[in-house]
Amino acid sequence: MSGRILVVDDDRDIRDLVAIKLTAAGLDVETRADGSQALEAAAEGGWSVIVLDVMMPGMSGIDVLRAMRARGDRTPVILLTARGQEKDIEAGFAAGADHYVTKPFSPRALLARVTAALG
Repeated sequence: MSGRILVVDDDRDIRDLVAIKLTAAGLDVETRADGSQALEAAAEGGWSVIVLDVMMPGMSGIDVLRAMRARGDRTPVILLTARGQEKDIEAGFAAGADHYVTKPFSPRALLARVTAALG
């Protein structure tokens, strides 16, 4: 499996866990710690999939996703968040998410979502 994955989460432990799991699967992974960094990295392009936390200080993952979609960026985005209520899930998909994974999550299930998004 190959692909360039951006993982964005303000929680270092989660960011590192996801990066280790995806790297072990043969993917090229880079991480960022907040929404501003995520938006900047997304603008550089070349990502196969972006795994994006929703609740981050400053710019939320939803704000990042809306900005990406508004400028025509169609990179597959998997939202990874503790917000699991139906209204939150609907808001994520309305903003343009391709997948929605709630915390706590199974790293194997997240890898399966990334694999599916890679097509």
